[in-house]
Amino acid sequence: MAKYYDIDDILAEEELVPSVFQHAANEVGLFDSSDDTNKVEAGSRVELPFWLVRELYLRQLISIRVPPCFDRESKTREEIGADAAHVDLRSRCLYFYEVGCKIAPLVGDKTIGPFLLVAFRTRYKEVLIKAHTLTPAVAPKYLTLLTNEEAKLYEAGQSSITAFKKWRMGGPRFQMAPVLGRKRKPT
Repeated sequence: MAKYYDIDDILAEEELVPSVFQHAANEVGLFDSSDDTNKVEAGSRVELPFWLVRELYLRQLISIRVPPCFDRESKTREEIGADAAHVDLRSRCLYFYEVGCKIAPLVGDKTIGPFLLVAFRTRYKEVLIKAHTLTPAVAPKYLTLLTNEEAKLYEAGQSSITAFKKWRMGGPRFQMAPVLGRKRKPT
């Protein structure tokens, strides 16, 4: 857990990851709701939060299946390859980039890193263009397509263009640093 107090990191680790139990386990029936016993059999497929998956995987109790949005033959990869700027990543995984970076070393898929890089590079430019050009009426519809990281980037772009417009329209050109306004104490 790299960022202990970061709420976005905590929420990213709550994303569900498909996994398969390697051994039978007692008193963990809440993971597998398919039957009423309080036991999970070996070979049971369940979806668990990432924070739990990492710990169970390191103890060799489960095997991890690549989440559908990162799978090599997934529809997501095809769509991003065709036109990454218009793919709805939010519906697939709200913390798409964060989860992808965390799961890649565990599943051993070396294609996830380059896939994330291509997706981010393509979408980065589009997000900043939209942040500078979209009207406030259209922006909420566009924000529904963005992941958490991209939404923050969009908001940063919006605030930068707002500050630029304020400055350009004759706002204060130079501001005195707060430190310079203080007087020294007489000695």
